[in-house]
Amino acid sequence: MSDRADYVYPERVSHEIADCDRAAYGLAAEHINRHGYDVLSVQHEYGIFGGQAGCYLMNLVREAKMPIVTTLHTVLREPSPAQRAVMDELLQLSERVVVMSERAVAFLVDVHDVSPDKIDLIPHGIPDIKAGKGQELRSKLGIDGPMILTFGLLSPDKGIQYVIEAMPRIIWDHPGATYVVVGATHPHVRASSGEVYRESLATLAKDLGVAAHVRFVDRFVATEELVDYLAAMDIYVTPYLNAKQITSGTLAYAVGAGKAVISTPYWYAEELLADGRGMLVPFRDANAIAAAVLALEREPETRLDMGRKAAEFGKQMLWPEVGKSYLASFARAKSDSSERLRKLTQGPILAVQAPEALPDLRLDHLFDLSDDTGILQHATFTVPNRSEGYCVDDNARALLFTAYLDSGRSDVALLQSRYLGFVLDAFNPASGRFRNFMSYGREWLEEAGSEDSHGRSLWALGAIVNRCKDRGRREVAKALFERGASALFATTSPRTWAYGVLAADEYLQAFPHEYSIQVLKQTMASRLWRQYEINQSDEWPWFEQSLTYANARLSQALIVAGEAVENRGMLEAGLESLSWLMGVQTGPGGVFAPIGTNGFYARSAERAYFDQQPVEASASVSACLSASRITGNPMWLDGARRAFRWFLGENMLGQPLYDRSTGGCQDGLHEKRVNRNQGAESTLSFQCALAELRDAAVRPAPVASAPLR
Repeated sequence: MSDRADYVYPERVSHEIADCDRAAYGLAAEHINRHGYDVLSVQHEYGIFGGQAGCYLMNLVREAKMPIVTTLHTVLREPSPAQRAVMDELLQLSERVVVMSERAVAFLVDVHDVSPDKIDLIPHGIPDIKAGKGQELRSKLGIDGPMILTFGLLSPDKGIQYVIEAMPRIIWDHPGATYVVVGATHPHVRASSGEVYRESLATLAKDLGVAAHVRFVDRFVATEELVDYLAAMDIYVTPYLNAKQITSGTLAYAVGAGKAVISTPYWYAEELLADGRGMLVPFRDANAIAAAVLALEREPETRLDMGRKAAEFGKQMLWPEVGKSYLASFARAKSDSSERLRKLTQGPILAVQAPEALPDLRLDHLFDLSDDTGILQHATFTVPNRSEGYCVDDNARALLFTAYLDSGRSDVALLQSRYLGFVLDAFNPASGRFRNFMSYGREWLEEAGSEDSHGRSLWALGAIVNRCKDRGRREVAKALFERGASALFATTSPRTWAYGVLAADEYLQAFPHEYSIQVLKQTMASRLWRQYEINQSDEWPWFEQSLTYANARLSQALIVAGEAVENRGMLEAGLESLSWLMGVQTGPGGVFAPIGTNGFYARSAERAYFDQQPVEASASVSACLSASRITGNPMWLDGARRAFRWFLGENMLGQPLYDRSTGGCQDGLHEKRVNRNQGAESTLSFQCALAELRDAAVRPAPVASAPLR
């Protein structure tokens, strides 16, 4: 499942998904549903699906209309918030869950609260390796001493260097000993650092004088050839460095080969090599590896006995036996699904509280404000005001909204193209910045706009890269994003840094391994965090010495960045500041009351309650939804809904700003009245908030993952 050339699928694969194409997952679900399959088997590993923690997979799983059996190749004892959210939803939607070790069962029960009755323990499958095979390969390789083998995709966490460091001592006693390393470099490693790791191993062997005794088979090896290598070897070694590995296909194959196995004590090895089926050596200990190999060579009966025990245990792991177990799991999934559906249709009717109703999404006023250039800034009441022209700020907001919507409607697609065209034209190659203001006569009024307009433009482009289903618009947005991204490093506005984080987060959802954008995101987030640490105190946990505009975006950026890099301090700073901000943004009777623009709120001064702006309510909705998604704490969803109800009349004047007849939004809340004009910023603030809340409403409720506010 990838759009890279590293994987070449046979013709029988009917529907390949590009891992970074979110829309393709939904299309795959449609394909599966049309063919009426009995069961969907999902092979889950965090690193192979697109989006943060592989969240794009959920676009497929949510839409699948048949029982789902999910095989988990990784189960973490301490998942990140994003990993937990994906896993919890996947487990909830799966009829049965398959794992390959007892420890994985325990983690599912203890960490994810899965009922043991839902879990099937099925060992990793292995081929049948007949005795006597491999002699021809051994002769071909010209190995006349102990043959030590490691196979699998190469990456630095495999610890192969420690076996090479053990070779001088092994060769001293057994001059014919050879260490064979079979497998290509992992595609992700090769994409980020090329063949640096493999080359370092070759250099190490040369420096130690054992280059002639270390052989690399630098390619993908088909199963038939791999079986020959397993049959030819004397000792298999897995010197992995990560103790938290819950399964290993390479180790399973080695046990099934009925040969002696030496391994570091990662989780799966501890379980699979118990009861004399192998030897465990400490992590990162070349001397221990050498001693284990020499001990097995000195005591051939011990080595043979170890192999016999491993081969006997491996019988239950043979593919025909594993296949039978999977068929039984699939049958249980169908039976469990039928029983669940029967209870839902015939069981007692339970009183369920209906979700809070959201308004319909009307786009009449958006179309009124838009022409073939882009979206106009202002309106007098509902009439577009052409005299004040356009700005990239509002066209970026409009572009972001269409990315959230991406409804497939042709009229919305046309608007998206126009907004994207405006942002594209706004980019000034000479300065590397986006211009902001354009007259109605289509003349740019400046060479470069504000820092915030630059950051907001990149955010909208990142959202198109991540969410848009049209490949052409995605490619245009991607190229423009990459041209404008570097200018963020020279900015000084904390809000621009926040927009930069949100922009990079959207981009990285689609291209998670783009190193330069990872650096950009981390740099912007680190600046924000530093700003927070400088200014915050117990009574004023904030980034600056005043609250001004778009305040919640600062907190949201730290929350999003803290989750992505698993930086708990950064995440907690974002949550702490947002919690305080939502408390400050509370008026009489508990209604949402954003900081007013008529004076803002300086520390140690009185806060301004008016004029209240729609952009503040929208930012607060979005930030609270990010906090809800990441922590699972229901208070954040409540906060998002409270901020949204401000648009509908739950505010200090008790008057709605949302115009239900057009879908427009009025420009603000004055002290005694509503500003009746319906400009682009206000209308788009409402529509973005509604789109995000509607998206959250159709997703299963998140599960709290940590005691964070």
